[in-house]
Amino acid sequence: MKGVQRIVRRVPPSSRTALVAAAAAIVAIEHFVPFGRLLLYPFTLLSTWVHEMGHGLAALAVGGTFERLEIFADASGLAYSSVVPGWRAALSAAGGLLAPPLAGGLILGFAQGPRRAGAVLASLAAALVVSLALWVRNATGLVSLLPLALAAAAAARLGGDLRLFFAQFIAVVLSLDTLTRMLGYVFVSTARVGGVERASDIALVARGFGGPQILWGLLVAAVALGLLAGGLWLAFRPRRPSSPLRTS
Repeated sequence: MKGVQRIVRRVPPSSRTALVAAAAAIVAIEHFVPFGRLLLYPFTLLSTWVHEMGHGLAALAVGGTFERLEIFADASGLAYSSVVPGWRAALSAAGGLLAPPLAGGLILGFAQGPRRAGAVLASLAAALVVSLALWVRNATGLVSLLPLALAAAAAARLGGDLRLFFAQFIAVVLSLDTLTRMLGYVFVSTARVGGVERASDIALVARGFGGPQILWGLLVAAVALGLLAGGLWLAFRPRRPSSPLRTS
């Protein structure tokens, strides 16, 4: 009827719903799908890549060099960098430990809406391609990361609900990696990387800054959990409703 107005509210896809769906999907794949852990294996390598990129980029940030990056079939990795010993080397070591929770927290907090989720996926694809061109130098890394880059680029072009789901899926993967592998890793002195026993990252942090390793492990763990908690708070905080559209 002329002169009668209806108020129509836009209801965008919910990032919170996508986050819960992504977490449920990962649990279902891992525990109920045959060979589920094998299906999630590429995303474990993605977490390793984020970790090693954290080392390399932190080394660059403190004035060092980042020469190359290797990822191994056992999901370990190694970033080859050159950094002045002391606090700079410690920050480079800490950069790898904190990169997955930082990336996971940022995605949780930022990917709220299809457009932002698409930007996250496109940025991830671009970062993977740049790292492949500049730093990844072993076969396992090249073979595993190129399909992930293509998948992220393809996911960035999907419908809104699917873009949100895939962005939050990656955030959950990085968060779970922090809560499992990383929280255990910050309390050990050595680690096997590519079949070779090496000093752990937290041991290098303690060597560079000085002080007991256990205290640095607790501090890094607390910062990592804080980053994830901040991302979850941003993801689940109440959002103001979008402006209504008036139609007649």
